[in-house]
Amino acid sequence: QVQLVESGGGLVQAGGSLRLSCTASGGSFSSYNMGWFRQAPGKEREFVAGIAGSGGGTYSADSKKGRFTISRDNAKSTLYLQMNNLKPEDTAVYYCAAGRQISAAPWGYEYWGQGTQVTVSS
Repeated sequence: QVQLVESGGGLVQAGGSLRLSCTASGGSFSSYNMGWFRQAPGKEREFVAGIAGSGGGTYSADSKKGRFTISRDNAKSTLYLQMNNLKPEDTAVYYCAAGRQISAAPWGYEYWGQGTQVTVSS
């Protein structure tokens, strides 16, 4: 059983930056592929970015490329999401997830964090 805890969310003005963290416990972090998703009110959960267990491969939703960067530190069992040039439409609850397969779909992940709120003001 893997437990995931996100942190780093908050209120930021448009054009600003935030770095989200997701700390894992209870499992072998490096053996899991990790992903970031987000969900805005009234919308479906949306894939943001993913990264392989080794950290050697990353993939992002097209709309996030260039602004969002996913990374991981396996020694610290921590996943990161650096978000730059934030826009009001980036406002959502951001979730990290762990799974055995590389996937951009929520059902590809076994474990989820509780989420952290990101609010971008205009």
